[in-house]
Amino acid sequence: MNQSQELLKPIKLGDLELNNRVIMAPMTRSRADNDANAPTDIHVKYYTQRASAGLIISEGAQVSERAVGYINTAGIHSKEQIEGWRKVTDAVHEEGGKIFIQLWHVGRMSHPDFHDGKKPLAPSAVNPHSQSYTPEGFKDTVEPKAMTTEEVKQTVQDFKFAARNAVEAGFDGVEIHASNGYLFHQFFNKSSNKRTDEYGGNKENRTRFLFEVLDAIKVFVPENRIGIRLNPSLNGIFGMEADEETIPTFEYIVKKLNDYNLSYLHLSEPFNDVSDIDYLVTNIAEHFRPLYNGNLMINAGFTQESGNKIIKNGHADMVAFGKLFISNPDLPIRFEKNAELQDWDSDTFYVPGEKGYTDYPLLSETS
Repeated sequence: MNQSQELLKPIKLGDLELNNRVIMAPMTRSRADNDANAPTDIHVKYYTQRASAGLIISEGAQVSERAVGYINTAGIHSKEQIEGWRKVTDAVHEEGGKIFIQLWHVGRMSHPDFHDGKKPLAPSAVNPHSQSYTPEGFKDTVEPKAMTTEEVKQTVQDFKFAARNAVEAGFDGVEIHASNGYLFHQFFNKSSNKRTDEYGGNKENRTRFLFEVLDAIKVFVPENRIGIRLNPSLNGIFGMEADEETIPTFEYIVKKLNDYNLSYLHLSEPFNDVSDIDYLVTNIAEHFRPLYNGNLMINAGFTQESGNKIIKNGHADMVAFGKLFISNPDLPIRFEKNAELQDWDSDTFYVPGEKGYTDYPLLSETS
């Protein structure tokens, strides 16, 4: 591959060599429409089509039945799911690709419809006043059940065993989804975490769950095969309300992650305009790059041009692309040839079947 572009240069993540820095971002696609919520042959085809990515990060995979919060999402907590994912990883590896699985627990963003009428689990009983995508369509979220200390400890174990399952399924590593208003993020944020035990109060306590999970996972997955995703300036989306302690909390997390030999830290730029909020950061990569010693991946709204620029400027080492990878399965090849990019169809992001999933043509099929 022509390495004249920053995005197309190889990079080493611990002991893992990536062919380029064009990363496929984790994206929920809701295609596991079977009773086992297991990956199927169309998942194999979808991910294999995208094996030219430097690294594929899978869609979020729930670590337990209690972790699910969206319709038809593939988990990593059962035998059928492990077997389904093994077919995916085998096929990606045959094409020379690398693939991590994103470990996911949505917390209060779920709905009782997924849990036999039981309330979703969360750090505290605070309704995010958002919506959950259920089998009957979008429904308003409810007040969740505040997790007991024992339930928090059990969830740590759920992540640990999901990591073990990921190894069995053949993944090259795992990414902890501590972002986008889901369970970890709910612990970090003071508006969603009202706890008075060791998981609430100061930032050391509010971040304890993340580091307990990280320490548990590394029993089965080497530190240099673990990534973590964070979204520091998320505000007004997914029920998250930021405050003056939000950025200092993420600064604490990022600095403490230097104590680990992680594969990478995956950060998202703001999803909406936060420039008028003086306690939030508008340029995430630029702000956190000096605080983190390891490989930094950045995400959200990047183009080929801006992706090359942010790496060249030293603010990030890799760029994760989402929607562009949906409609351009061979995105790195298109970047190399400076080829025209195909548009995506947002109407088919979360529906069953191959339409809008595996039917976007490769560049070689269009010329």
